Amino acid sequence: MKRQQTKTTIVGIDPGTRVTGYGIILVEGGRQLSPIDYGCISPPVKEPLSYRYKVIFEAILSLLEKYQPDAMAVETQYIAKNPQSVMKLGMAKGMAVLAASLRDIPVFEYAPSRAKKSVVGSGRASKVQVQAMVGRLLRLPKPPHPEDAADALALAICHGNTCQNKLEHLHRI
Repeated sequence: MKRQQTKTTIVGIDPGTRVTGYGIILVEGGRQLSPIDYGCISPPVKEPLSYRYKVIFEAILSLLEKYQPDAMAVETQYIAKNPQSVMKLGMAKGMAVLAASLRDIPVFEYAPSRAKKSVVGSGRASKVQVQAMVGRLLRLPKPPHPEDAADALALAICHGNTCQNKLEHLHRI
């Protein structure tokens, strides 16, 4: 029995109040990865947080409308020494989740270490290693820059790999 060729568009989001990275990839047949778009959303840092959240939300909503992804992968929050930082980061992540929810796009969370392990093979990989391997996996002429965009692409790749592994498991006899 021949497997059906599938195409899945995945958006990865690396949330932040100063810089939110995004990366959109196409996964074909569960194996071939192709970059569609990547970059950063950088709201003006001198503006109030409420305005920055609005900029993040509107930019992500625009990306979702333009590319119509099948899934969103976001980074889980880590525990920081400063609770204020965690709350601000959580709000930025909330803007991404809300935008996806409004477009009925399922959202999946991955720890940074899991995304690194999925892309590089080590959950303790450096930012430079992640950038280099993301560039190789997506056959880019040079590693994606800035690192926030590379992290977002790594999240999207991680989700693609996770889905593929589950499909392979389901198709085993």
